[in-house]
Amino acid sequence: MDSHPPQLDASPDSPAAAPKDSYVKLAMRNMVKKSGKSMFHFSLTTLSLLGILIGLAYLTR
Repeated sequence: MDSHPPQLDASPDSPAAAPKDSYVKLAMRNMVKKSGKSMFHFSLTTLSLLGILIGLAYLTR
């Protein structure tokens, strides 16, 4: 009885053997490529979060 799992054939030509970029790396590359839109969304998110926190602080004073 063989206790080792079966080995998959990973030839250099197969796409599974190519290293995949991480999600963070792809996101950073995309952010650099579309910097104007990314900065707009980042500032919109920051202002929204700040507005929600200030609104909650005002309502719960």
